[in-house]
Amino acid sequence: MATSMMTSRRKKSRPFFLRLWVISTALILASLGLFTYELLAFSQSANRLAPNLIVADIDVSNLPPTEARILWERAYAQPVILYYGDSPIILDPSAVGFRPNIQTMLASAQNINTSLGSFWERFLQHLTLQETTQPVNIPLSADFQRGLLEQFLQDIASRYDRPPGEPGFDVVTLTTFDGAQGFALDIPQAMQLVEAALRSPVNRTVILPIGGATSNKPTLKTLQNLIIAYFDSQGFVYDGVTTIGSVFVMDLRTGEEINLLGDVAFTAASTIKLPIMLNYFRYQNNEPTQEEAWLLAQSLLCSRNSSSNLLMEITGAGNVFNGVAQVTQTAQSAGARNTFLSARLIEGVPGEQLGSISVPPTSPNRNYNTKPDPFNQTTSEDLGTLFTMIYDCANYGSGLITAFPNGEFTQLECRRMLELMSANDLQRLLQGGIPPQVRISHKNGWLGGTVGDAGIVYPPNGRNYVIAVFLWEDTEFQDYTRLWPLLEDVSRAVWNYFSSDTPLLDRRQLPTTAQECENNYLPPFGQVNLDNINAWRNP
Repeated sequence: MATSMMTSRRKKSRPFFLRLWVISTALILASLGLFTYELLAFSQSANRLAPNLIVADIDVSNLPPTEARILWERAYAQPVILYYGDSPIILDPSAVGFRPNIQTMLASAQNINTSLGSFWERFLQHLTLQETTQPVNIPLSADFQRGLLEQFLQDIASRYDRPPGEPGFDVVTLTTFDGAQGFALDIPQAMQLVEAALRSPVNRTVILPIGGATSNKPTLKTLQNLIIAYFDSQGFVYDGVTTIGSVFVMDLRTGEEINLLGDVAFTAASTIKLPIMLNYFRYQNNEPTQEEAWLLAQSLLCSRNSSSNLLMEITGAGNVFNGVAQVTQTAQSAGARNTFLSARLIEGVPGEQLGSISVPPTSPNRNYNTKPDPFNQTTSEDLGTLFTMIYDCANYGSGLITAFPNGEFTQLECRRMLELMSANDLQRLLQGGIPPQVRISHKNGWLGGTVGDAGIVYPPNGRNYVIAVFLWEDTEFQDYTRLWPLLEDVSRAVWNYFSSDTPLLDRRQLPTTAQECENNYLPPFGQVNLDNINAWRNP
């Protein structure tokens, strides 16, 4: 019975072992199959590039080398689009010799697999899920010819760049304006931007940098052309036979100047009182008495010939002709080489003593003849020079102080001269071309067919300038309605140039003729303050 039971148990256990053997065998075979599959699959992938691999900014993970090569070639063969403003320009990379180094990048990519270990080491990492997942980035390797790229950009510049336009002027408003803006390609910066686009598979568009967006500013030459064009528009021939216009302008910041027939001799008329004043301050070493200050105000503000003659008698030690000679010598030593006075000024009183001294040699422009007074002449250039010398003396301690190094002039004296002439409130001539209340120190004169005015204008913007203008017409009588508006418009054109932010676009409403000196801007006797010429108005 026992034997029978044991036999029965053996018979029952055989099927279990059989099943176990079958299952085990199946699992082993399945494992072998899976292993074989993975091995085959990994063997095939081993010929591909590594996972998480970026080469030349292109994702080539797990790609066959041939496909990676195609991607690189396609991406970097795309044209680069350059924009010069709104104009598109196509750059074929091959035109500048751009060539990606495919073999070099491919070798670097394939070396990634080798760096991860042997085949079996990498297969084991694959089976154990220990493969590296960290991205690998291989930069672009490429060459191009910089010379060709620079030549390409220079060709663009030659076609698209625009130089600044010439400045212009408007005769109607007597203003100057900037030339049209110019622009130029910034080639060094463009080289960098285009190279970056050539080396990018995505960003293949470049907005070209355009620099130098400048315009030519008006210069004094522009202003001179405006003045000439204005004379022409008014039918006044500035370089004619019966009409002549002379203009001298100096920018006191830069020293640049306009000299339009500035060396032509004119009748100085009362403008000669400027060198008379200079001569007085040169030879008087004491503080001016109130009587002398009164004479200066009468001479410079009211153009009294009698006061001017008395000033010359003072410097000439009682001999007016000694004073006359001094005036010429002082003027010419200060740089006014074509200015002279050879006689006392006519006062028009009974029993007046006339006479003259010899005329010194001068060399004005002989090509133009304004029929100047044979005893009293000057030029716009000379008057402009004298005002410049006074200005430099007053502001910088140079000018007259340098020209007369023996202490004949002081800064205080130069400041007093400019202060005195700032009260010359004609409301016409040079003043008529600048806004009211703008400071101007000037001296005017007119006689027969000649009118002149010269001085220093002080705009609020600090661009101080000297201006001297003479106009002549072959007539015996002063035509206030003809010559004066011309001189005032020249003054306005110069003002508009130096004060372009606050131009006078139209003529001012002006009195018919010059404002009378007495009872208007002449200080009363005993109240002439050369340090503050208008102090008498507010005692």
